[in-house]
Amino acid sequence: MITLGEGNTPLLRAPRLSERFGVELWLKWEGANPTGSFKDRGMAVAVTRAVERGATGVVCASTGNTAASAAAYAARAGLHAVVFTSRGAVARGKVAQARAVGADVREIDGTFEDAHREARRLADEEGFVNVNSINPDRIEGQASAAREVVQQLGRVPDILALPYGGGGNTVAYAVGFGERLPRFVLGEADRREDTFASAIRIVEPVHRLEVGGVLKRSGGTLVTLSEDQLEEAWRLVAREEGVFCEPASAAGLAAVAASVTAAGQSVVCVLTGHGLKDPDATERLAA
Repeated sequence: MITLGEGNTPLLRAPRLSERFGVELWLKWEGANPTGSFKDRGMAVAVTRAVERGATGVVCASTGNTAASAAAYAARAGLHAVVFTSRGAVARGKVAQARAVGADVREIDGTFEDAHREARRLADEEGFVNVNSINPDRIEGQASAAREVVQQLGRVPDILALPYGGGGNTVAYAVGFGERLPRFVLGEADRREDTFASAIRIVEPVHRLEVGGVLKRSGGTLVTLSEDQLEEAWRLVAREEGVFCEPASAAGLAAVAASVTAAGQSVVCVLTGHGLKDPDATERLAA
């Protein structure tokens, strides 16, 4: 198993936010993973399987967190990693993580979707293993977070709140919960193409149809959020509970704040990445 010690992240009670929103609110702190994001869970499985299949390298497109994670786990496994990103659209901290461990970071003039096409082309033409969330091994690994939530909380929560970028994490949590789903509340940016919450800067979610199915089965809600709503939720997590997450991580909380929830319901908000991964965005918190 190719591992850096991922998983077993804290589920933190959020007493001040619970009082503010009238619910029993918990924070699943995925920033505690080795490269600072939830991506490490799936990457450990995907890279392990790539090694088992005799791959010489892995490739991905990324808005940042996948790049950092793929690069680290590839280095751990002794594999070459190629990362495609959209020029100027990825937080500096994440690019630095990928380059520090030896990844070949290729910036392209285009969108995330263009980068995704390049990653798939390289996988098809040169035999690299694509470790984006279209790889089922990624989903399998990330599903472990849902099982952890049930174990830590002692039950399935009433509501699970998540950021919605490409949708892979939504699909993974649904797989992890199995037949008994909480109500999924998803937060997406209304400015998907240029939101300051760069981790969810994805115009065309690759898992859109699957996410629609999860929302239907769980009686869930998709909330489209303004930049102000995202920033306010991000600020609340830091100022009220002392947890410094990256901006996109707060989209789940912002969606809960904008939704109708019954008093006393148990709500788990997944904070997907650490705030230090996006140093440029922190100026907003100082305002």
